[in-house]
Amino acid sequence: MSKTWIGKNVKRHEDPRLLTGRGTFVDDITLPNLYHAAILRSPHAHANILAIDASEALKYPGVVEVVTGEDVVQKTRPFSVVVKTPFKYYCAAVKKVRYVGEPVAVVVATDRYVAEDAAALVRVDYEPLPPVVDPEAALEPGAPILHEEVGNNISCHRLLDYGEVDRAFAEADLVLKERFVFPRYSSVPLETYAVIADYDSSSGVLTVWSNFMGPFTLHPVTAMALNIPENKLRFIIAKDIGGSFGIKSSIYPYIALIGLAAMKASRPVKWIEDRQEHLMASSSQTDRVSYREVAMRKDGTLLAIKTKIIDGVGAYLRAPEPATTFRPIGNYVGPYKVKNLRVDAYDMMTNKCPTGPNRGYGCHQIYFEQERMMDMAAEKLGLDPAEIRLRNFIPADAFPYVTPSGGIYDSGDYPKALKLALEMSQYEKLREEQKKARKEGRLFGIGIAVGVDPSVSNMGYITVAMPAEVRSQPEYLPKSGAVEAATVRMDPLGGVTVLMNSTPQGQGHETVVAQIIADELGVSPDDVVVVDDFDTSESPWSVSSGTYSSRFASVGTSAVVIAARKIKEKMFQIAAHTLKVSPQDLELGQGKIFVRQDPKRNISLKRVAGTAHWDLLRLPEGMEPGLEARGVFHFPMADAPDSKDRVNSSNTYGFMAEVAAVEVDRDSGQVKILKYISVHDAGTIINPKIVEGQIYGGALHGVAGALFEELVYDQEGQFLTGSFMDYLVPTAAEAPKLEIGHVCSPSPFTPLGSKGAGESSSETAPVLIANAVADALAPLGVKVTELPLTPKRVWALIHDSSSTEVGR
Repeated sequence: MSKTWIGKNVKRHEDPRLLTGRGTFVDDITLPNLYHAAILRSPHAHANILAIDASEALKYPGVVEVVTGEDVVQKTRPFSVVVKTPFKYYCAAVKKVRYVGEPVAVVVATDRYVAEDAAALVRVDYEPLPPVVDPEAALEPGAPILHEEVGNNISCHRLLDYGEVDRAFAEADLVLKERFVFPRYSSVPLETYAVIADYDSSSGVLTVWSNFMGPFTLHPVTAMALNIPENKLRFIIAKDIGGSFGIKSSIYPYIALIGLAAMKASRPVKWIEDRQEHLMASSSQTDRVSYREVAMRKDGTLLAIKTKIIDGVGAYLRAPEPATTFRPIGNYVGPYKVKNLRVDAYDMMTNKCPTGPNRGYGCHQIYFEQERMMDMAAEKLGLDPAEIRLRNFIPADAFPYVTPSGGIYDSGDYPKALKLALEMSQYEKLREEQKKARKEGRLFGIGIAVGVDPSVSNMGYITVAMPAEVRSQPEYLPKSGAVEAATVRMDPLGGVTVLMNSTPQGQGHETVVAQIIADELGVSPDDVVVVDDFDTSESPWSVSSGTYSSRFASVGTSAVVIAARKIKEKMFQIAAHTLKVSPQDLELGQGKIFVRQDPKRNISLKRVAGTAHWDLLRLPEGMEPGLEARGVFHFPMADAPDSKDRVNSSNTYGFMAEVAAVEVDRDSGQVKILKYISVHDAGTIINPKIVEGQIYGGALHGVAGALFEELVYDQEGQFLTGSFMDYLVPTAAEAPKLEIGHVCSPSPFTPLGSKGAGESSSETAPVLIANAVADALAPLGVKVTELPLTPKRVWALIHDSSSTEVGR
C-alpha cells in the first residue's frame, strides 16, 4: 500500500462541526417531559446516617420524587469488583457515608433550580465517626475502619515476585531505598459528567444517554447493579464528548443512580454535574506512598527492583480499580533490561472519593519512583544521569522483548530516542550553562526521564489482583483480550462510509479513519464519511470497546484496515472479472483499478461500485452483491495471566525520552521551565499534528501534577480544593514550549505498525520536572520525593534547614 495520506497533517474533519456550534453533547439532548436531578451530598467524611427526612422536599412545588439510601438498598445491588473483599458499594450511601461528597439523596424536579432548592430541604441526621485519609495510616493497627464487614481497610493485597530478587540484592554493590509520595490529581475535562435516563415500563428497557467512554466491561456491572437484564440496559453515547482523559470511565455509578431515579419517578431524568461536584466526587487517580529499593552494580547496572506500594483507592474499590495498581504490571521495569522484580501492593480504602482511571493510569507513579531512583543511583556512583540509563536500556535488537512480569514489548530503539533528545536539548551546553549558573548562585537544574508507554489494555491484567489459586478454580472464567470492530461500505457512486463505535473524546478519530481509508481504497479523505456513534442496542461492541488506554491507534485503526482490505479484495475480484485478468495482475491508484503491465486497461472505482450494486449478473459467480465488510481485530498475545502472575498487560508499547531545564527562584520557590524536549516512538504515525497535540496535552497534564494540581483533604477528611481558586490548573500562560522529536519503530503486531500515544508524556513529565528540580537543589543537599512541587513546598526545601526531603 502506498502512503499518500498516512503520515500527513490532514486537517481535522471534526473541527468545522465543533467550531460552528454544531456539536452534540449530552446537554444538547432533550426529551419530551424531561425532568432534572440534583444530588444531596454528604458534608462528612465518615458518619452513620441515623435518619433521612425528605417530606419537606417532596412538598416543594415542582418536585416529583426523592431517592434515598432506602430506595437504593431495596431496588439495586452493590457494584461488582474483581476482588472478593466483602464490602458493599452502592450508587448512593446506605446507612453510612464514607467521603465528603458521597450521594445521599437525589431530588427529581421540573428543573435544576427547583431540584437544588428542594435538596436543601432534605434533612439528614448524621453521627460523625473518626476518618482516615492517608493510605499509609489506613494500614496501621487501630486505624478507623470504613467497612466493618471487612475488618480492616485493605481492599486488595498482592505480593508479586519475578526472578531472583533476594539473590540480586545480596550480590549488589549498591542498594538504595527511598520513600515516595505521589498525589491525587484529576483530569479536569471541559465537559463534566452528564447523564439522561429514561425508563420504559412497558418493555422494561432503561435507555441512558451519557458521556461514558468505556471500557464496556462496566455496562454489565451497571446492569447487574440495577437488576436489569443486560440487553435491557441501553447505553447511547453522545456523538461529542468534551474530553475525558480516563475520568469518565467512572461515571457508571451515577448512571445507575440517575437510572434508578428515572425508574422511580416514571419520567426521563437529566443530571449535569457542576464543576464543584466534579472536583469533589467524580474520580481521580490513586494517591500513593511507596518504598522503592534498587540493587545496582558499581558500573551502574540495575540488577533488581523491590517496591512496596500503598495506593489510596478512596472509600470504595470502584471497578475497574484496582487497575491503577495492576495495569502497568507488564511494563513495570520500564525500558530497562532488569530481570528481577518484586511488587508488594496494597490498595487501601480511605475517607476520600473513590478513584479510577486517569491519564497515565499507574505509569506516572511507577516512573516517578524509578526515574528518581536512577538519578539518585547515578549521583552515588558518579555517573551522568543519561549514561546510567543508556547502560541499562533494552537493546534495539532484542525486540520483541519479554519483561520478567510478562509484558511483550513489540518494538523500540530506546538508545536512539534518548540520544536524539540529548542532541535536541544540546545537553552538554546545558551542563555548561548549569556550571555558570551555580557560580552565580542560581538554582539551575537539568532533568531526564524515560518511560515505556503501554497502550491497548489486555482485559485480563486486572485479574492479577486475585491470587493464582483463585484464578485456577473451575468456576472461574478467565479474562483476556483486546478487540475492536469497524464496518466499511462503498455506495453505488463510489462514496465510502465507515461505521465506528470508538467513543472519541476529541482525539480526531474521524480524521484518522478517513486518512487510512483514503490510502487503502485509493480515494480522497474528503470522500470518506465516518459515523462514530455508539448504541449498545444497535452497534457491534464488546466488553473492551471504547476509547481508553490509548487503544484506538493500535486496535481501532487495525479494524478499519481489515475491513477496508476486505472491500479492496472484493473490488479487485470484480475488476479482474470485468477485465478478464487475475486479481494479482491489478493495482489501485488515482481512482482506478488498472492492469499493472497495461495501465490503459482499467476500470474506475465508481464503475466497480456500480457493478456491485446495480449489475449483479456481471459479478463473479457466487459473489454477494454490494460492497460492505466488517473488520474485527484482536491481539493473539493478549492472554490471561499465567500461574506465576505474568501477563502482557498491554499490547503495544511506545517510548518517551525527555529532557528539561528549569530554574528555581530562591525567594519564592517558583519553578520556571526553561526548556522541554520530548522525543517519542509511537510506531507509524498516521497524522503528526494529532499526535503532537496528544503529546502537548499529555506533557501539560504531567506538568500540572508536578507543579500545580493536587486534590487536598485535611485530617478530618474535608475536601479543600473544591474550586479553581484552590485547585490550580495550568493555563496556556504556564504551558512550556515543547520541542518534539520522533523516532519510528513500527509495531510488528499491527497492520500499519502504529501504536498509541495518547498518554505518553503524562507518564514521564511529573518525574522529568522532579528530576530537574532535584538537580537544581542538589547543591543544597535536599531530596525531592513528593509532588506537587508547589512554590510553598519548594521554598520550604530551600529554607528549612531542619528538613532534607519533601514532605518528611
